[in-house]
Amino acid sequence: MIDGNNRARVTSLDVSGLPSFGFGHRSLMWWGTAGIIAIEGTVFALTIFAYLYIRTAVDQWPPGVAPPQLRWGTLNTLVLLASLAPNHFTKRAAERFDLNGVRLWLSVGLVFALAFLTLRIFEFQSLNVRWDTNAYGSTVWMLLGLHTVHLLTDTYDSLVLDVLMFSGPLEDKRFVDVSENTVYWYFVVLAWLPIYAVIYLAPRYL
Repeated sequence: MIDGNNRARVTSLDVSGLPSFGFGHRSLMWWGTAGIIAIEGTVFALTIFAYLYIRTAVDQWPPGVAPPQLRWGTLNTLVLLASLAPNHFTKRAAERFDLNGVRLWLSVGLVFALAFLTLRIFEFQSLNVRWDTNAYGSTVWMLLGLHTVHLLTDTYDSLVLDVLMFSGPLEDKRFVDVSENTVYWYFVVLAWLPIYAVIYLAPRYL
């Protein structure tokens, strides 16, 4: 049992000095990001399974069209892989509360994102199939479209965070937001690798 004196000490405990945020699994933002990644990863997986199922129903693949051109998709893959470096440095700077480092590497990461989105326009033009041509075309456009939406979303988030880092108001918890934003970018990059294999390599080797 707690006597009166101990009860008084417990009720008067001052926790105002404890941090109101944390990095990694100690952050609600981390759990939210993990949940989004799980949901969106499942959507990508289901679309890829649909692609593979359609493949089993026809003899010629791709059906009635030429495979997508490799140039733009491969170039975009290299750009996306290279973007991991500035995002890694952004995450490290955020966890050190290094404002100048966050400003620098977040801006560099944005340049990579914008370059990727620009090249993505050429990717859509080199698929050699329309979304309404057949089931194959619909699935390919669905995969590329979903990934593009994720890229647009994360690029917008990065832009907003970059503006906040330069203009304020600047709170310490914003560094947590920056750190979790880089985690989501890792997902966008890693999710692209099987999508690239399905869109560009499967038509040539399946």
